Amino acid sequence: MSELEDRLGRVLTDAADRAPRASAGLAATVETRHRRRRARTTALLAAAAVVVVIGGAGAAVNAVRTSAAPQPAVGATDRATDRATDKATGRAEPPADVIPPPIEKVWPQAVRTIPAKLPDGRDYYPQLLLDDRTLLVMTGVMDGSRQFLWRYDLDSGSPTRVAEIPPTKGSAIFADGVAAGGGNIVWWASYKEPGKDRVARIWTVPVRGGTPRPVTDVPLGNVMKQGHINGLTVAGQDVIFAYEKGGVYRVPLSGGQMQPVKGAERQHILQWPWVGTHQGKNIFAKLFNAETGERRDAVLTADEEVRCGVDRCAGMKVRSQVVRREPVRNRSGKEVKCGTRPCPKTMRVETILRRFVRDRDGSRERELPANFQLGDDAGLERFFKVNLMGPGNLSVLSLYDADTGQFADLGIRRDAEGVRRIPDGGLDRLMTYPIKNEMYVLDLATIK
Repeated sequence: MSELEDRLGRVLTDAADRAPRASAGLAATVETRHRRRRARTTALLAAAAVVVVIGGAGAAVNAVRTSAAPQPAVGATDRATDRATDKATGRAEPPADVIPPPIEKVWPQAVRTIPAKLPDGRDYYPQLLLDDRTLLVMTGVMDGSRQFLWRYDLDSGSPTRVAEIPPTKGSAIFADGVAAGGGNIVWWASYKEPGKDRVARIWTVPVRGGTPRPVTDVPLGNVMKQGHINGLTVAGQDVIFAYEKGGVYRVPLSGGQMQPVKGAERQHILQWPWVGTHQGKNIFAKLFNAETGERRDAVLTADEEVRCGVDRCAGMKVRSQVVRREPVRNRSGKEVKCGTRPCPKTMRVETILRRFVRDRDGSRERELPANFQLGDDAGLERFFKVNLMGPGNLSVLSLYDADTGQFADLGIRRDAEGVRRIPDGGLDRLMTYPIKNEMYVLDLATIK
C-alpha cells in the first residue's frame, strides 16, 4: 500500500469516526475538531449512520424533536430531580434565544485558560493530563516540522521538553494514540519501509524525559480492511492496544512479541480493562473485564440505539417504518431517476422518539436534550456536548451535565467562513479547545 493510500484510509477512518447523526434542518456549515487526542473505531459509523438501505429500498431519516422533560432517576432525591429540570419550561434544555452562562461562570473550578502557543511561538496540541497541574502537549503536528512532546505546567505556564518524536523514513502519519501510565508515555506511528510490510510502531519514553525507544512493530496488513490500531494503554509493565476492526493485544513495555488478550480476540477497548463489542448501532452495550472476567450487558430494547460507557449508556429510542416513496418528477412531469436506475418505491423512515442516558442495568434514566452529540463520548459518562439555538438563530455549543441538568456555554462560535471547532474530549476528565489566542483546558473531574 502506498503512503497516499494509507493517508486516505486514515482520513476516511477519522471521517467515519466523527460523523454525527443528521438532524432536521442540518445547517450547510462546516464543523472541525481540534486534533483528537486518541484514535477511536470506525464502527462509530454504524452508530451515527443517517442512511439505511433495506432490500432495494431507499432511505430517509425524519428526526422528530420531542419533549425533553427529564425523568426522575430511580432512587434519586427530589433535590436531584429539581436540579435536572428547568422549572420555567419543564425541559432539559433552555428555551430558544437563551444562551447559558459561560463555562467559566458555571464551573470556574474546572476551567483554565492558557496561551494558545508556547512561549517560543509554536502551536501545540493537548494530549492528556499527567496530573492535576501538568498537561502533556505535542508540537509539530500540522506544519510538517519536527515533533516534540512537552510537559506544560498549568500553574506557571512553563513548558518542559520531554522528547523529540523520532522521525523515520517511510512514516505515513504523525504520532497518534498518546497514552501514559506508570511514569511512561507511549504512542504509535505507521511506517512502510522498503521491502517490508506496513506496521504501526509503538514507542515509549519516560515522563521525566529521555530518548524514545521502540517497543514493538504491529503488523497492519491491509489498512483499508483491518484499520490501524487504537485504545493504546499502559497497564503495569505492558502496553495494551486493539485493532480498529477488533482484537485486543498486549506487549511488554520492555519490548517483545505481541500476544492476544484471552477472551478479547474480537473486542475493542473502551477503558482498560473493559473491552466490548459493536453490534449494529449499539456500541459497547456488552462489556468484558479482561482482567477479572466480569461481564456487564446493558439493558436495552430492540428499538434503542446506544453508545455505552463502563457504567452508563446514552442513546435514542427510534421508531422505524417502511413507507411508500412518492416519485420525484421534473418540471415536465417525467420521473427523475436515481442514477441510471429507477428510484426505489419504498424507504425507511426513522423517527426519534426520545433521547436518554441511564445506568447499564436500566435504572436512573433521564431524558437528554435534543441535538446532543450521539457519536461523541460523554466526558466521565456525564458531560454531553449539546447544540443550542441562541438569538438570531445563532448556533451555540454548550456542555450539559446530566447529573445536575446544568448547561454552560463553551464560548465557541463559527468563524466568518462558517467553520466551528469542536472540542477534543473522550470519556476521561480532559476537554480542550482554542478560542482566539487562548487554549481552554477543562478538568471535568473537579465538577462535583
